[in-house]
Amino acid sequence: MHITRSRPDTRPGPAEHFTGTVWLDEIAAPEAPSRLRVFSVHFAPGARTAWHRHPHGQVLYVTEGEGVVQREGGAVEPIRAGDTVWIEPSETHWHGAGPRTFMTHLAVVEADEDGTTADWGPLVDAGTYLNCP
Repeated sequence: MHITRSRPDTRPGPAEHFTGTVWLDEIAAPEAPSRLRVFSVHFAPGARTAWHRHPHGQVLYVTEGEGVVQREGGAVEPIRAGDTVWIEPSETHWHGAGPRTFMTHLAVVEADEDGTTADWGPLVDAGTYLNCP
């Protein structure tokens, strides 16, 4: 057993992967052989990820606020505090806050053999985002 009493500092989401103001807190990144990674991600209203996919899928658990998620070819879906979203391995998607609300979620992923947790694509354009419910 290992108890972590301090964490890395909160860091901003990089502009090449996020639109708007996003903050990332690393919750867990155990040493090998574990490949688990857990982040708390805080989105300001209108903030969102770029299109991306995860080699082993992703679980999102919304802890506060309201947001949206969309898989490639699907509708933009609302998500709220208490919702859990399972994103299939290699399913291209994006997620973020609603246009008028903050949203925080826990993001749980498993790194690939080379340490990759996400393959990033283009930023989500305003037209796609403005189709939010």
